[in-house]
Amino acid sequence: MNNETQADDLRILEALIFASDKPLSLSDIMKWFSRVDEKYVAGLLASLRQDYDGRGIELCDHGGEWSFRTNADVAAELDMEVEVERKLSRAAQETLAIIAYHQPLTRAEIENIRGVATGKGTLDLLMEANWVKPGRRRETPGRPLTWVTTTGFLSHFGLESVTDLPGLDDLKSAGLLDRRPAVQTVPMSGELFDESGEDAHDE
Repeated sequence: MNNETQADDLRILEALIFASDKPLSLSDIMKWFSRVDEKYVAGLLASLRQDYDGRGIELCDHGGEWSFRTNADVAAELDMEVEVERKLSRAAQETLAIIAYHQPLTRAEIENIRGVATGKGTLDLLMEANWVKPGRRRETPGRPLTWVTTTGFLSHFGLESVTDLPGLDDLKSAGLLDRRPAVQTVPMSGELFDESGEDAHDE
């Protein structure tokens, strides 16, 4: 087999392994090289592996299956932290608004205002976002835990204190509250839901 044909075969093999969504065995590769024998293809693999020696990616053989992988000595340089924004559920939006305008208050008080039970996952999500945290326990039977907003919440809205809380229109424009009419009036009025009684049930 002449050098030009072998060079073409190397390019085909390189493209085949690169484009595959899984490591390829020799038998997989032979489906594209049925005109030659396995010994020839094994030689191509060895040659291709040598071509990538010392580069950013390498051709790896894991138990007879071939794939391109990031070279171990540069892998650490490729680590990257990416912030992923997640849209709050409607239940979480309403719960956060209630806490922000009525804090400190207990889960039972949140549920009384919303009219539905507050799932544990809702408060967990708000804590994960660093927008609410546990406050002091009430000096009442059972000493229930209260919930308050955090400095992270203030920072998000550019507030110095909770007394500087924006109106609902500002919260909606900032993306905190859903623009749907779940919350119609300023929470300090005590009426958080529209006249239809629509509310969001936690999952």
